[in-house]
Amino acid sequence: MELIKRKDVPTELTWDLTALYDNEEKWRADAEKVRLLAEEIERDYKGRLTTAEAIQACLDKYRAWEELVILTVEYCSLAASVDYGDASLQERSDAYSRLEAQMVSRLSFIDSEIIAQDETLLRQAAALGGPNQPYLEDLLRQKPYQLQPETERVLAALRPAVSAPYQIYNMAKLADMKFPAFRAEGEEHPLGYSLYEDKYEYDPRTEVRREAYKAFYGKLREYENVTAAAYQAAVQGEKIIADQRGHKSVFDYLLFWQKVDRSLYDRQIDLIMEKLAPHMRKYARLLQKIHGLDRMTYADLKLPVDPGYVPPVTIEESRKYIVEGLSVMGKDYQEMIRAAYRERWVDFAQNQGKSTGGFCASPYGNHSYILLTWQGQMSDVFTLAHELGHAGHFKRCNEAQSVFGTNVSTYFVEAPSTMNELLLAHYLLKTNPDKRFRRWVLSNMVSNTYYHNFVTHLLEAAYQREVYKIVDTGGGVQAETLNRLMRETLEKFWGDAVELTEGAELTWMRQPHYYMGLYSYTYSAGLTIATQACKRIEAEGQPAVEDWKQVLAAGGTRTPLELARMAGVDISTDTPLLDTIETIGGYIDEICRLTEEMA
Repeated sequence: MELIKRKDVPTELTWDLTALYDNEEKWRADAEKVRLLAEEIERDYKGRLTTAEAIQACLDKYRAWEELVILTVEYCSLAASVDYGDASLQERSDAYSRLEAQMVSRLSFIDSEIIAQDETLLRQAAALGGPNQPYLEDLLRQKPYQLQPETERVLAALRPAVSAPYQIYNMAKLADMKFPAFRAEGEEHPLGYSLYEDKYEYDPRTEVRREAYKAFYGKLREYENVTAAAYQAAVQGEKIIADQRGHKSVFDYLLFWQKVDRSLYDRQIDLIMEKLAPHMRKYARLLQKIHGLDRMTYADLKLPVDPGYVPPVTIEESRKYIVEGLSVMGKDYQEMIRAAYRERWVDFAQNQGKSTGGFCASPYGNHSYILLTWQGQMSDVFTLAHELGHAGHFKRCNEAQSVFGTNVSTYFVEAPSTMNELLLAHYLLKTNPDKRFRRWVLSNMVSNTYYHNFVTHLLEAAYQREVYKIVDTGGGVQAETLNRLMRETLEKFWGDAVELTEGAELTWMRQPHYYMGLYSYTYSAGLTIATQACKRIEAEGQPAVEDWKQVLAAGGTRTPLELARMAGVDISTDTPLLDTIETIGGYIDEICRLTEEMA
């Protein structure tokens, strides 16, 4: 079926944003409060942040302003994300982003004046504790890289321009790209971004899958230069800011905000590229054998191990799976899951112009909102469990911390989400001893949880590192260069196990993560922590669960190393990552063994 327009989507499949604002007038009233509060803070505190008491008083008001900004911005952003074809929603979101940037620019004096004070005074202010402490501690870290106040003000005002490459990418991808139907097996099939990523990539019919691939990547090819130009603008902007702030490299600048050093970043990429590749090549050859393929192409990598054993799952059935599968997290966590269904936190719909993939937004002072595209398969259940992991994380974090303590490092942020996928899979394994069922669950873990995080996003990260190396030495990247880097990355990982058919080199065009700094590699980092913490839960039970809950509540008040250590995982060494890679290899070996036994 062709994708329907947003206005035709059944209400029960959409999220309910009225929990944020139940009418436009209330949102506009709060937007005006945001503007007035910014003016009040500037009037009362600019030029006066010279004592610990004044700093604390200013940050109290600034914290209230931040909470209100989050709600008003998310309301616009979430509404726009489900329909990029609605010009009025896009304009409202863009207009408010411009207004927000103006206010952030006016309030940039806060950081500039506080950082300009003697370090002893800052430490005294931070030592007072309370809800402003995380903010002051971050400013202490930021002090060596702070620019002159006027420069900071201008940079803040330029936020909409700095974020423009991401907007251009989304508009090209979600509003302008119109995919043609394709013919396969004697009939015509509709095509769209989400239809390809959520349906055709997994289709067991070889002709349908490969023809969909050709049509999909053929359309991407038409947009490679404009997408490359947007990406070039994004990474060059990051390099300019890194240089201006005095960081040694663009890597150091981007990792500074994650509170990890270059060694953790490089290790994650290098070890997986070297150690996991042989296991995944084995998995690719198994898929080729099971499906009797003449050759294993890049279009075939998302095939299910057992296409005849893919029981459909309704949205209602998914609730039962997730509630029971995550019961180890406690009754309060289960109630949060029930509320997500009952109160329509989730947008399940398939419609034209909707953002692809899945995400969870967790505005401070409100519940989370989850976007995904429901296809009625177990992979959707894992995706929903993943996003509910983010919701559960920030529910505990937001309840335990001030808004200043909720800025969790992206290095850790995917750990709670992937933990949920693992807990769900382990629950399913315990419910049925049948070999075919066990193979199906294990293959879901490999092809969804681990493939998505340790292969798809990791290969993005390995490619992205090469892009930043070029940019860091003063070079530029055009479509031709980006295509070459992506193909070389894929060739290195897959070797001769997979034929990289034409179009594979355009895979860099598919993900929005490149516009979010060094985000892609953190999926495997988070899953490494989650795998080890999940093993501890399996072995030790409730004490390990309670430790994990404390980790979730800590939010952004601890570094990734500290959060992992609280969960009983030492990521200062290679051991957790190497053990996780061997765990994946063990799953693949068992899938191969079960396949032989069932044959």
